Amino acid sequence: MYVEAPELATYPNIRHAFFTREGGVSEGIYASLNGGLGSSDDPEKVRENRRRMAAELEVAPEALVSVHQVHSADAVIVEKPWEGQRPKADGMATAVPGIALGITTADCGPVLFADPHVGIIGAAHAGWRGASSGILEATLEAMEQLGARRDKIVAVLGPTIGPDAYEVGGEFRANFIALDSGNEDFFRPSAREGHAMFDLPAYIGRRLEWAGIGEFANLGLCTYSHEDQFFSYRRTTHRGEPDYGRLISAITLIPSYL
Repeated sequence: MYVEAPELATYPNIRHAFFTREGGVSEGIYASLNGGLGSSDDPEKVRENRRRMAAELEVAPEALVSVHQVHSADAVIVEKPWEGQRPKADGMATAVPGIALGITTADCGPVLFADPHVGIIGAAHAGWRGASSGILEATLEAMEQLGARRDKIVAVLGPTIGPDAYEVGGEFRANFIALDSGNEDFFRPSAREGHAMFDLPAYIGRRLEWAGIGEFANLGLCTYSHEDQFFSYRRTTHRGEPDYGRLISAITLIPSYL
């Protein structure tokens, strides 16, 4: 049902999960653990799936908090579960035990953060657009506002589309390199003329390294290549399917250890 990262699992005050698509009640293209509130799946099934995830994290269903993701560089501080509409943002941070920060993805990079020494956690949705515009750094800054130390922060990248599955056009490559000439490191030739393969996980890792965090780890799991485990926006697009399920990656502070 979920994957854990050793880099986070060693801390007794933190619980986390990179949920797979297994263990839920959704059907068809959403089978089975679809956590996407914005998908066209049956809302009752999505709520049941999220209830199951919250139970695994040992938090109340309403305490599995997510934002309305818009590929932005905006991160918010969470003090309690939302009342009404979710804020538009792509990163979150909290120091409140019992709140689970849940990121929704289907190829983009879910990054879970923790400064376990002071009990501050964060989560970010990092596609190429959000990562290049600063969502990772914004999430770190939100954590620092709560008292985290950047050099003590551990960040883990969960299931993300891998470099062997992410083919882009020449215009994408040119525009990305125009942002920073060093971005050329993240491309290699594709079998198709005028195209290239893009390494999003490596780019996310480089941004976090430049940001000065204490430790970064990549689970190395490709969403596109493992259909039995993960949803993939690109895979469903290639097949012409009308929609796709969403994965949830979440982290919470355990009250009894704080």
